[in-house]
Amino acid sequence: MEAKTLTDQAYQRLREDIVHSKFEPGKKLGIEFLKRTYEVGATPLREALYRLSADGFVQVQGQRGFRVAEMSMEELADITNLRVVLEGMALTQSIENSDDNWESRVVAAFHHLTKAENQTDPDIQEWETRNREFHLALVSCCHAPWLMRFHEILYDQHKRYRNLARIDRSSRRNVHDEHIAIFEAALAKDTKAICEANEHHIRTTAEITSRILAENKDA
Repeated sequence: MEAKTLTDQAYQRLREDIVHSKFEPGKKLGIEFLKRTYEVGATPLREALYRLSADGFVQVQGQRGFRVAEMSMEELADITNLRVVLEGMALTQSIENSDDNWESRVVAAFHHLTKAENQTDPDIQEWETRNREFHLALVSCCHAPWLMRFHEILYDQHKRYRNLARIDRSSRRNVHDEHIAIFEAALAKDTKAICEANEHHIRTTAEITSRILAENKDA
């Protein structure tokens, strides 16, 4: 959705930078610093920060201002469990409401994602874009606004943690095979199979990320 106000713009840019770890967990988000960084006034920035706090990306510390929300294994587990449930609901409703246009969107998104994943030297930003497009195409026929709102928040919260999993070199995970399983279940309109494949996909990411968080904590 296109940002319509300065607050919307600040909210979207800040959220994106937090999700992509431009600002580390616990980092103080001073208004003067943010004004220089985003060239936006103090009022829209404060409004954006309060919105981000409602979505769990920012912590409000009374008179001490704002900080990027901390990360923990306990929160990751909570986010993972909620995402599995809510995304499963969204996938089920989307398949129940699906039509030929939905199928075309899913096929096109999977094709673009496959090209991104099969590159010899993958472009991470391109992969992120294609991955998001694929997962959004799958739920694009879910017409429950509140469910989709929480789905979006949980997707980005999980993505924030998922960025840690990229540095893992010991995993023999094949993400493309996981996407194939989700795609095939979608085309078969098998809600049980797609929910199971999607849950495996989400929990595998969480397991890798949890291990990295534990290693960083013990380091």
